[in-house]
Amino acid sequence: MTENPWLRWPSREALTREGRSPVRNALGRVVRLLLIGIMVWSAFENNSRAHGWVLVAGVGLALVAVGAAKGFFALTFAHRLWPSLLLLTLLLGVAVVAEVLGFGTSALVLWCGCAVVGLQRLPLGAALPFASVALSAFAVVNEDMWLTTAATLGALALVGYTLRLDAEARGNASRLLAQERAARAAEAESAALTERARIAREIHDVLAHSLSAQLVHLEAARLLIERGADRQQILERVVAARGMARDGLDETRQALSALRGELTPLEDFLADLARATDGARVTVAGERRPLSVEASQTVRRVAQEALTNVRKHAPGAKVSLRLEYGPREVALDVRDSGGSPGELAGAGGGYGLLGMRERAELLGGSLEAGPDEEGFAVRLRVPV
Repeated sequence: MTENPWLRWPSREALTREGRSPVRNALGRVVRLLLIGIMVWSAFENNSRAHGWVLVAGVGLALVAVGAAKGFFALTFAHRLWPSLLLLTLLLGVAVVAEVLGFGTSALVLWCGCAVVGLQRLPLGAALPFASVALSAFAVVNEDMWLTTAATLGALALVGYTLRLDAEARGNASRLLAQERAARAAEAESAALTERARIAREIHDVLAHSLSAQLVHLEAARLLIERGADRQQILERVVAARGMARDGLDETRQALSALRGELTPLEDFLADLARATDGARVTVAGERRPLSVEASQTVRRVAQEALTNVRKHAPGAKVSLRLEYGPREVALDVRDSGGSPGELAGAGGGYGLLGMRERAELLGGSLEAGPDEEGFAVRLRVPV
């Protein structure tokens, strides 16, 4: 529902001093002091009247006008219409009394001021009647030519409305600035949460893989001990667990380097990974280019998980890793030629590849894994 412009208040941001320059604030204070000084001076302007109760009344009217003006500013900031109109009516009445007592300058200042601040701070539906009354009273007592009086009235109305437009523009700018600051804070918080999620994924991928493999070997060693197996068999399991712990420590160091942005080239990483796996070879196609940390880490983790699955489920199988740089994506294909089921074939429940698939999808990519003609294939696509 559209708000009626005649009943709409200027925003609270428009009715405050926020957003105004120090020079403008200082100028506003000078103008207010000047108007108060004019009203007080008006009480002493006529020496014949500057005595007795007339002088007291003049000073009292000035003080009442100052108090009513302060209250009017506070009430309009709180968007309280009827109390604001009551104080504005009081100011108009003070001006009439000042005119009757002979303080014509004070009366003119009050009538002009009521018209200007009313147009500036009140809803237009309420401001226009009061401004009309104030300017009409000014026109009645003004002794200038009618054309001069009309020009003065038009100028005062224009000043009040211009100040209103200026205040609303400043209020809109203040709100936009506050919204921009809130958006930047939300963006920074989102970036921090994203970074925390990335760190959590790195820690999970490294520790979950390493610790689960160690657990399998240590559990096997425990069973062998309970069955009274040969010492050499038990030792092999312990040595394997130690190797897994060492590999996990290396992967943790790599993950920390990745978080610091200190990654080795992706091709070198895959080559080192292939050398550590018997029967594995790496080919690279396409124009090489640097990748984002997230994309590079995803390719590395998928390659590690795929080779781990080969060692677990098909030891001795030949493995080919193909890294291809496309115009809009980087692709990794890991294929094995099949092999005899390994002793660890029953370990795990496929959660490693599931986690890799989720990681790829977070980047807008995809991961497919399943049997092919010769063995098992893992296909990763990540946009770059």
